[in-house]
Amino acid sequence: MKARIIWLALCLVAASVCLAQDAFMGTWKLTEAKSEFSSGAPKNTRVVYETVGDKVKVTVDSVTSNGKATHYVWTGKLDGKDYPVTGDPTSDARSYEVISDHILGFNISKGGKIVTSGRIVLSADGKTRTVTMSGGDGKGHTVSSTEVYEKQ
Repeated sequence: MKARIIWLALCLVAASVCLAQDAFMGTWKLTEAKSEFSSGAPKNTRVVYETVGDKVKVTVDSVTSNGKATHYVWTGKLDGKDYPVTGDPTSDARSYEVISDHILGFNISKGGKIVTSGRIVLSADGKTRTVTMSGGDGKGHTVSSTEVYEKQ
């Protein structure tokens, strides 16, 4: 009996992770008019989530506070563990974890130290996602943002 309960619980957790992954997949475009950025915060103008095998690939086009375009890529699992990110001068690893089927938590790290943390909340209809984050800009300044994205 205990084995069945444990098996059922594991199945429910696995289903929740799969549903969360699917809900976030696709291309998301920043709605700047609905977003708020502190001075020095970068703006991720376009974010693409796609499934690659048993992992998720996140590709981001961003603009730094001084107008420099950046493009970076992260591929990993939504398991709360760090996976490398390439192309972002302010970080070298990220971790994402499923909080619920409409919420992801994340940490952005540089040199093994978390520099930014936040949450990604998907709307009930799956058409909008809101990212709230705060942390450092790599120059000793605190930055924060609330970013609203529309699914394309």
